[in-house]
Amino acid sequence: MIVADAFRPGTFVDALRFIGDHPGFLATKAAEQLELSGAALGVALLVALPVGIVLGHLHRGSGFAIGASIVGRALPSLVLIGVFLTLLGIGFVNNMVALAVLATGPVLTNAYLAIDGVERDIVEAARGMGMSGFQILRRVEFPLGAPLLHTGIRVAAVTVVATSTIAAVAGGGGLGDVIVNQASYRLSGVLGASLCVMALSAFVFVALAGLQTGVTPRGLRGTTVVGDYSRKEQQ
Repeated sequence: MIVADAFRPGTFVDALRFIGDHPGFLATKAAEQLELSGAALGVALLVALPVGIVLGHLHRGSGFAIGASIVGRALPSLVLIGVFLTLLGIGFVNNMVALAVLATGPVLTNAYLAIDGVERDIVEAARGMGMSGFQILRRVEFPLGAPLLHTGIRVAAVTVVATSTIAAVAGGGGLGDVIVNQASYRLSGVLGASLCVMALSAFVFVALAGLQTGVTPRGLRGTTVVGDYSRKEQQ
């Protein structure tokens, strides 16, 4: 019935009118969602990014790194929230941890592939110049792998922002509070908040893409990692 109503003439007009009538309220909810998503992404970066970079530098643990992304995507976020609900209770921390688990997969996998995929000839040339392992990682592997590494962060960020709407069922706040409460906000409110989530996800994607362009050296812009993994993908 809800799906049928969504396609009635004027439904999206009502949704846009709801957005126009409640800009402050929706902005507050969007800020709550960004706060939760940012905290979850921060935890994921703190845990997964160093692990992926180290494993990629050592060229070990490919099964673990790639498997982390598969497991992270296979686990339903709602189930994770339910599991952590029994441990951490209702609220911000519970939802943050569940969303951090969701973000860990793409961050870890792309960090590993970004560093591991750098051309071995380039690494060997740097080693022949007398660079230490840490210098090779900092001056060679990390700059060359940065585009793919940033892609993993961007994918994780957009995924978390879009998924964090379900945090409303466990007291996480955000635009999900409107989406799951049709009785109070009617269908126009549900669709209006959903459109805001779409816009918020697009904003995060564009903002991170712009940040990536800004921090990437001009000579490396538009390039991708060309290593053993990339060659295998092209075969």
